[in-house]
Amino acid sequence: MFAVRSVISFLFVLTCLAAYGYVAPAEAASVVAKIDLSEQRMHVYVNGVQRHSWLVSTARKGYRTPIGTFRPGRMHQRYFSKKYHGSPMPHSVFFHGGYAIHGTDAIKSLGRPASHGCVRLHPDNARALFTLIQQSGKQNTRIVVTR
Repeated sequence: MFAVRSVISFLFVLTCLAAYGYVAPAEAASVVAKIDLSEQRMHVYVNGVQRHSWLVSTARKGYRTPIGTFRPGRMHQRYFSKKYHGSPMPHSVFFHGGYAIHGTDAIKSLGRPASHGCVRLHPDNARALFTLIQQSGKQNTRIVVTR
């Protein structure tokens, strides 16, 4: 009898909370994109499990890719650089001012430093990361750049 009352009380509390809009949001996946500058590689983790490992290109000599932990900022499926001659930056995920992770058509350069500071990915991988961040939410995503 006590167990039945406990269940009924619990359900009553949940019903009251729902009526006042205090229902916890659905669990979203945690996404971490770890970019290793020395490896020129990005490892993508979802809920702590590695899902992807992709070659990237980061800053070449004379430029820098910022080091640290960031959250995604603005995101654009189609974007063109305002600073570098309108270069295409498909599936851009900005993470620190004008620095972004984005697709590139210079896929032969992937795996070595070649950019002005952005993190370049194969266009298919940039699309996959972009979609993953959209699905999980920017608030549940971290971008970690290390040496």
